[in-house]
Amino acid sequence: MPTYHIEMLEGRTVAQKKKLAEEITRVTVEVLGGSPESVDILITDVKRENWATGGKLWSEPRE
Repeated sequence: MPTYHIEMLEGRTVAQKKKLAEEITRVTVEVLGGSPESVDILITDVKRENWATGGKLWSEPRE
């Protein structure tokens, strides 16, 4: 079964990450079959100063 790698800006709560993991697992089993125990999810929190979009760090003010 799949292993999902999720990178996102830090700031989500443990409850939000738990719900995300539950839902990804549920949909994976629904679509691909298999058991929930075979779905791995790795969540990486990235500091805003380590992520840039359009050449601008997310730690910089947005317009």
